[in-house]
Amino acid sequence: MINLAIFDDKREQRDALRVVLAAVPGIAIVGTFSSANRAIADVEFSKPDVILMDIDMPGVDGIQATALLRSSFPKIRIIMLTVIEDDDRIFQAIQAGADGYFLKQTDPDRLIQGIQDVMEGGAPMSPSVARRVLRMMEGSQAPEQDDFKLSVREQAILGLLVKGHTYKRIADTLDISYGTVNRHVSNVYKKLHVHSVNEAVALAIRKGLA
Repeated sequence: MINLAIFDDKREQRDALRVVLAAVPGIAIVGTFSSANRAIADVEFSKPDVILMDIDMPGVDGIQATALLRSSFPKIRIIMLTVIEDDDRIFQAIQAGADGYFLKQTDPDRLIQGIQDVMEGGAPMSPSVARRVLRMMEGSQAPEQDDFKLSVREQAILGLLVKGHTYKRIADTLDISYGTVNRHVSNVYKKLHVHSVNEAVALAIRKGLA
């Protein structure tokens, strides 16, 4: 069972998400919140596995809340929900520790799949957002190469994470076990000093690591 919390200041959006997602087998809605001003306390109370986080909220916005929650609850998966496709906001969300990024008009089936993917180590995004992230990578000029001492296998796995592969897909692609992928990803996190897939992806883009 995936315990899910929703943060969105618009009641219609919260209610629509709750109705759609509560009907999905394997997903339980453990909290819906109209602001992120008490995000840490709300998450401590509701104990979600995954959070759907709106970016634009009064007071503490979704990016600020994601950074706060990431430092307090590193194992919780956070998916941004927004109408914004601005490159700076996407990159800020990734740097804050978001695990996925969907537009609010995303098809419900795709969002449900994204919630399931993020629990398997994926970094789900709306296609248009993924294209923007790839353009950020392609547009990076003379990336700064730091020596993070990644092994050949760790480098390969980081490259597949940048492409949006889940742990299961990486295991199938490289013909290794899921546990081996998990162990390599943990080592990548330690060497890059990050705590989520998208933080690793953001650093890989910025430093030209993959």
